[in-house]
Amino acid sequence: MRSADEKVLVRNHYRERRRKMAEHNSREDMRGVVRSVCTSPAKGTEKRPVESGHFIAGFGIENDAHAGKWHRQVSLLSWDKVEAFNKKGALVRDGDFGENLLVEGIDFKNLPVGTVLKVGTVTLRMTQIGKECHTGCAIRQRVGDCIMPREGVFAEVLTEGDVRAGDEMEVILPDPERPFTAAVITLSDKGAKGERKDESGPAAAQMLADAGYEVVETLLLPDDPELLKTELCRLADRRRVDLVLTSGGTGFSLRDQTPEATLAVADRNAPGIAEYMRMRSAQITDRAILSRGVSVIRKGTLIVNLPGSPKAVKESLGFILGPLDHGLKILRGSAGECAR
Repeated sequence: MRSADEKVLVRNHYRERRRKMAEHNSREDMRGVVRSVCTSPAKGTEKRPVESGHFIAGFGIENDAHAGKWHRQVSLLSWDKVEAFNKKGALVRDGDFGENLLVEGIDFKNLPVGTVLKVGTVTLRMTQIGKECHTGCAIRQRVGDCIMPREGVFAEVLTEGDVRAGDEMEVILPDPERPFTAAVITLSDKGAKGERKDESGPAAAQMLADAGYEVVETLLLPDDPELLKTELCRLADRRRVDLVLTSGGTGFSLRDQTPEATLAVADRNAPGIAEYMRMRSAQITDRAILSRGVSVIRKGTLIVNLPGSPKAVKESLGFILGPLDHGLKILRGSAGECAR
């Protein structure tokens, strides 16, 4: 059995090895060439190549319908994937899949969310992998398939500049020690209807921000298990957030279906988190035993159900924020399992 000092040395060795591998890949192996810059005047339509695109920080490409103050400002697709698709006889043109940037030599879907892409003075950061296809997707209607939902990625613009065909794109993998990302979902029929102000979600989001998390989304949903399952899958599978917190829907009411929806999308159970919150909360009120909240893992995302009241949210999240750090690092791969 290794001593405590030996375990630290081993941990540091693998951490430095991962850092050097990421640095090597971003510097030497992961570069591509922009084959086309495309824009469109309306969402859901095929884009068309332009001579150059002017990228605006925090917004997207000037005169493109998808630009805006959201996380899907720019869409990217591998030219190599389109070429393989065309070999099947599809005859797809640049922009047909709704991509802004068609890039040769980079397999975007296998890069982690948070990857930085640099083209000249323009800096992009990947925010999502894949998407749901538009109901009336033009390319699907024309050729019967669309590779954008499974091969495309989305990014936000960090720095401004112009991009044109022939420009080189550099890939910089995210720092393993970067802040954790999180999303907060409040489940409330009255809140979703605007009949009650949501105080639980903002309380959780503020605590996460104060603890150094990057809160990428906050949602207010009705107590609808199917809608919750859809959002949990999207946040875990496409946005790849480290942590999703839900608030509400954990009681005995027939509309309280949050635990069931959470378990339905889980790959693995992580029961200790929910059990610990109940145990600590029971020291404050014996009604804590009535909470049915669960904690699970879907792919690389931890999902934790919190109670619905602002007071209970603050108490419960306060109990677990400290130990969550190590668990999330293990999920991300930036820490190893180790006994104290």
